[in-house]
Parts: sequence; C-alpha cells; structure tokens
Amino acid sequence: MPVVDVDPDELRALTGHADKDDDELRADCFALGLEFEGWTEDDEMQLEFAPDRLDRLSVEGVARSLRYQYGDDRGVYVPGTNDADWTFEVEDTPAERPYITGAIVRGLDLDDAALQSLIQVQEKLHATMGRDRAKGAIGIHDLTMLKGAAATDGAGEKSITYTSVDPDGERFVPLDSDAEMTPAEVLTDHPIGPTYADLVSDLDRYPAIYDDIGLFSFPPVINGRRTEVTTDSRDLLIEMTGTDQWTVDHMLNVVLYALSARGGTIERVDVSYAADTPGEYAGRTLSRPDFSTKTKTVTHDRVESIIGVDLDPETVIDCAERSGLDATQTDVGDDEIAYDVEIPPYRVDVLHPLDVIDDVGRAYGFNELEPVYPDVSTVGGRHDRSRLEDAARDALVGLGFEDLLNFHLISEGENYDRLDVTPGDEALGGGDPVTIREPYSEDYTQLRTWALPSLLMVLERNTHRAYPQDLAEIGLAAELEEAENTGVAEWRTVAGVLARTEASYEDAKARLQALASAFGKSLETPPTDHPTFIAGRAAAVVLDGESVGVLGEVHPRVLVEHDLEVPVAAFEFRLDGLV
Repeated sequence: MPVVDVDPDELRALTGHADKDDDELRADCFALGLEFEGWTEDDEMQLEFAPDRLDRLSVEGVARSLRYQYGDDRGVYVPGTNDADWTFEVEDTPAERPYITGAIVRGLDLDDAALQSLIQVQEKLHATMGRDRAKGAIGIHDLTMLKGAAATDGAGEKSITYTSVDPDGERFVPLDSDAEMTPAEVLTDHPIGPTYADLVSDLDRYPAIYDDIGLFSFPPVINGRRTEVTTDSRDLLIEMTGTDQWTVDHMLNVVLYALSARGGTIERVDVSYAADTPGEYAGRTLSRPDFSTKTKTVTHDRVESIIGVDLDPETVIDCAERSGLDATQTDVGDDEIAYDVEIPPYRVDVLHPLDVIDDVGRAYGFNELEPVYPDVSTVGGRHDRSRLEDAARDALVGLGFEDLLNFHLISEGENYDRLDVTPGDEALGGGDPVTIREPYSEDYTQLRTWALPSLLMVLERNTHRAYPQDLAEIGLAAELEEAENTGVAEWRTVAGVLARTEASYEDAKARLQALASAFGKSLETPPTDHPTFIAGRAAAVVLDGESVGVLGEVHPRVLVEHDLEVPVAAFEFRLDGLV
C-alpha cells in the first residue's frame, strides 16, 4: 500500500486547524482510512492509504479531505482556469508513447516544504497510476527558462513540441549532471538512466520535448537541467506523456489540485495532434486540463441497504457534500428516491455507485453504525477448509516456522526460470500458468503454480537477517486445467523452507513427519527427481498412499540465483493431503 510522508505542521496550516494536536490529526486521518505507520527522521507522519485515492498522495490532498470531513468545505470544487497562451504541438512521436497533456501554473510561492510535497506527489503518481512511468510520466519545469516557439495551431501564441529524437542525436544537460549527453548516453551514463532504460531502449527514436532553444525534456526518463524547478520558481509548465490520454489527463488533475491549494493560478494549454499521430486524437486539438465532472446515480434504498441504517434524504446529501461530492435528489418512478451525484475531476476511483455509497458511509461515520446480524435464515461459520488451514498453520508455528502471507501473483521468471522449472513440466510447480492479460506490473504477470518461489524470494530479501530462518506459508496456487468448469484448477498449498548452515533433507523430513503425525497421516518419502532440488536428495511427499508434494535440498544453482550463501531444505504439498 502506498505510504505518504506528511508534515503535521503543514497539515494544520493547510486545513486551517492550528488547534489540532498530533494525536487528533492521526485520529482524523484514520477516520478517512489513512493508517498511521510511524514517524520519519524529520518528524513527519507516515500515512498508509488505499491506492485508489490518488488525490491523497500529497499533504495538500490529505488536507483537502480533512477540510471536507470537518465541514469547512462542501461539494464539488473545480479550480478556475485562464485562457491558453501555450500550445503543445505533437508530431512524429514514437507510436508506443503518443499522448501528452499539460498546463501552466502561475503565481506560486514554493518554500522547501511545498517543493518536497510536489516532488513526492510526482514520484507517488509515477509509482501508482503511472506504473513506474511506463503508462504515464510527469515533467515539471520552470516556465521562465523556456522560450516558446511561434505556435502554428491552437489558441496559444507560444509553443513547445512533443516529438522524437535519434538516440545519438541532440545533446542536452540532464538533471543532476553538469555534462551534455545524448539520450542514449543518459541511459547508460546517468545515475537514473538504467532505471528507466527499458521503457525506451527498444524504440528506434526516443520521446523528446523541444522549445525554441532546444531539447529540454527526455520523457519518461529525465528532464533537462535548464528548466529545473527550485524554491525561486514562480511559474511552472507541467507536461505529462504516456501511452493513454485518460491516464495522463487524470494524473495531471491530481497535481493541479495540489498546486491550486498552494495558491497557484491554472492556465490552460492546447494540445495539437498532427494528422498522422497514432490513435484516436489524430488531427485534433484538445484543451487541457480536462476538469469535466461526471455523474453517478444511486438510489436511496441502495444507500440504506448497504450502509445498514435509515437515513433521510437531507442526511444523504449532507454526507455527499462533506465527501467533496454534489448530490441532487431526483425521482426515478414508483415513488423511489434517487440522487444524481457529481464527481470532481480529481476522483479517479469513483467507478460505480457503490463508491459513492462508501463515501456517504464514511462521512456519516462507520463508528456510528451498530453491528446487527443479517436478515437471513442462517448464521455464517468457518468453512471446513479454513479450519484445516488454521490447524495446519498452528502446527507449523509450533514446529518453529514463521508464518508468511505472500502475494498470489508472481512473474514467470520467479515462478519458473529461477527455480529451473519449465512450464508444462510434470514436476511440482510446472503447471501451465494462469496469466494476466494486462498486468499492472512486470513483477505480477500470473498466478503462482506453487508457493516455494515466494518463500525463496523472501529469503533472498532477508540475507541481512540472522540465521536460521525457518519460513512457511499456506496459500493459493493455480494452473490451467481444461477439466475444470472455469478452465482453472485452484488449491491451497503448504510450503516450508529451512535456511541454516547445516540444513539437510533430514531436517525437512523431520518437520514434515511431525506435521503428518499431528493430523494422523502416514508419511512415505520415495525418491524422486525435481529440477529445483539436488538429485538424490529429493523425495515425493506421500500421505496415506497419495502423492501430494515434494521435499529435499534446494540445488546450489537455485541458491546462487537467489544470492543465498547457506543451504536450504524445503518441502511443499497440497493442503488437502491432510484431510
């Protein structure tokens, strides 16, 4: 979950509540769903929040939500904008990254705190909505250091050009450097270059933004030093490039609302796409930012049934307005009350009427709700599988294992390649994967087919910790299976690793024998071969005559691949083998 560093003094100043002490601020933030994670070395609060509320990626966004919660602000707020004086001309861009948006913000007074907040919201948006800059990247520039060319289209008189550049073409001085570099040299010689090189290295020509002086931005990698923003900057040009217009437009809105809270005046820009630009905007001129609102309709009965209390329409409207929304009562027939709810442009998370109801419930106060049994004929209880899982977990902890809960999503390399397993193998973990069509990250492209890769990843990240490290997990695994109605077979798997200087097959078998005995199961371990384990030091796990897994000593190749310098013994088997 994203964590934002928030200066409590800044929060008090931006909310206008200087009387709030730190404990009160923490409690108020918790009511918004922001959990306090601790303090930084600079006495800033670390707040963890749900990644859907990207408008709270900065102290300005948190302060705005608090002002609504306090009742100081109400309803939808849309900042005013001045007419465009600048045009972004788009031509000859890489087809893989054709979109751009932006705005001008004037009249800012940036102190160190405001500048650090701006940098933080930029980086947090990169990491979340921008998908590590792969889908959207933000460039913020000191406007006074730019020289606009004469615009050929759009309402603005001055222009910059979003285009492409040969990798070894024009040179410029990137941020945090004193030397001129070509874009290709930035990718290899600049400290930040290798981090984002994979986003552009396969392109014939790289994205580039020019003014009348020359190249000043190399998105999505780095800006030029000439336009660096400092506390002396008063007017900013913001540009965002990416693979999707909607994404960069909404990332822009989050940044502009934060700067508006700092007293900035927003000025529109025209984005003029060339006729041969890839995508649906070819030949069109867009006016940005896009501060249009959207409307969701929700019925009164649905609000009451979801929240679980009786509410009058005035209370629903009040709660909506204290969530930064505007609600208007409307009739939908049959004497049923409904509300047309207007959503502000910075709220990218409101996709369904249930999202509106969640806002209403939070404004009403979830702590004000009294728990009641649902109006059904039965009362829920623990599933037998859940009881079995808890019993197995308790037994593993009793045997000295530390219980883990890892992500069920994993990459192909982690699931197969780094453990010498090939998709389609008959060996445990070699099943055909369930892949994600459009993964959020290259690190999470499929459901794991077994849990041992997840445990080895934890060991890899904990080489600085003392040994022994005995880790176990009970979790989901899945693979494609035509015989299943869904086409996917899912099961719960039990995995354990013992990492220590003298870890051996016997150690893993002893733990497994104790676990089997706790459930009244007979254990047999006939020899087997598995590419992850040392030949001759691996065996099948057979419980009551049924083969359900594998155990053994992890092969040195796998240990080296995970930077492990101690032996590792491991086992994995299906949880239902204990039934």
